[in-house]
Amino acid sequence: MGSLLRTADELVAALQNASDARETERIRARVATDEPVIGVRMGTLFETSMLAADIPSAELERLLAHPAYEPRLAAFCILDFRARRRLSDKARKDLATMYLDHHDAITTWDMVDRAAPRVLGWPILSEAIEFSILEGLARSDDPLRRRSAITAPLWFIKKGTDADVARGLLIADLLAEDSHPRVASAVKIYRKHAARRGQ
Repeated sequence: MGSLLRTADELVAALQNASDARETERIRARVATDEPVIGVRMGTLFETSMLAADIPSAELERLLAHPAYEPRLAAFCILDFRARRRLSDKARKDLATMYLDHHDAITTWDMVDRAAPRVLGWPILSEAIEFSILEGLARSDDPLRRRSAITAPLWFIKKGTDADVARGLLIADLLAEDSHPRVASAVKIYRKHAARRGQ
């Protein structure tokens, strides 16, 4: 592990230093054609993000506003790393609010999957924020918001009661006829894990 990263610029520079043309080709296959890509192996991106887990909120917001894929994914990794800590309900709500306020920065399913369970699902489970947030996301025109709606409740399966798991199934029901592949696959994943828990 390297030195701690204190700013968005330092993190972006570290990502650029780790750029690999082969990774650029792999990433390019899952992002929009006009989305800038640096080309960083996922393991390296996670390790680099961990070094920046304590950057100030203003610097984190700069990452969320970055045009390239990797700095924004790094920002959602940082939110997830912070959510793993022992936090107050207010701190959890603040993380969830940052996730929701910057949902437009999410351009790929892996950003959702990396952060939604702990960053959004955990504070809903602890009632720091309202469950109705998920219902609103599930009714969005944006498929990535709908994926957030059904991916966040995976935390209910991990740490909640059977009643909590059933609340997640309500979201799955809302999305049962969703034709978008990234939403339909997430609904299937939730139902599969919920069924296993019920065995």
